[in-house]
Amino acid sequence: MFKRSFPPKDRSGKITKPTKRSISGTAKKKIIEKVDSPMEGGASPPLTSAIVTIVVGRDERLFAAHEDVLSHSPWFTEVCRDQFFEPNSRRIFLPDEEPEVFSCILEYLYKGDYYPRLVHDKRRNTWLLEGENLDLKTGGRGAVEPTIFHSGVGDFILRDTAVYCAAHRYGLDELKKVALRKQGLQSGIEVAIILRSARYAYENTPDTDSRLRAHYLALIIRCRKTFKRSGTMQMEMEMGGKLFFDLFVAMCNHMDDLEGLSTKASPRTI
Repeated sequence: MFKRSFPPKDRSGKITKPTKRSISGTAKKKIIEKVDSPMEGGASPPLTSAIVTIVVGRDERLFAAHEDVLSHSPWFTEVCRDQFFEPNSRRIFLPDEEPEVFSCILEYLYKGDYYPRLVHDKRRNTWLLEGENLDLKTGGRGAVEPTIFHSGVGDFILRDTAVYCAAHRYGLDELKKVALRKQGLQSGIEVAIILRSARYAYENTPDTDSRLRAHYLALIIRCRKTFKRSGTMQMEMEMGGKLFFDLFVAMCNHMDDLEGLSTKASPRTI
């Protein structure tokens, strides 16, 4: 015998239609994926260790973190080991750190990224920042300004540059990669802010760490027409510094590369 199937009914006896599943939502999840966390794929950071209070900035803003989470940073591991904590008062003081920057550091230590998170569009094989594309409903916390006011500088600089330099201080190499990738996704930044951020990068990274410096040099060369018209650029160059010597060398190398390509493309003459 064959059993006939009938549409399901609710308690009132009315026929109910099966709920249609949204394909677009599933497709988006397949297309978009967040950047992998350094903590993913391994043991989750223990959240049973002692709580450490971090006092940050001139206004002494308070942050709390588990000691085992802080230990992902070699710098904090050493501080927690060597510093004598008073009973019932485990505190680390960072008077020269910016609270907004340290908030990014702490979010990275817990989650493997900081907002706005990196999102990978697998269809286009490109990276973008969470909430950057209106078609991608990622549930972010809203737009975030790419700049912050840095009290040590006394002016605005790029947020990702400040995070990169802080990551260098705390020995977080993977965070440096994340910050640098995000930095490359920024656009429409004023010349003055770019140059100010470049100077900050030079002052807060060693000569052996050239990745962030190279990013700024390449950016200036790529947008050289804009920088050439800038009075700010002229004033900065008159002040001098290693940044502009490196820029001069990078410009020369760029011209040599163009000349080499031109020579290869031109027909040989007898």
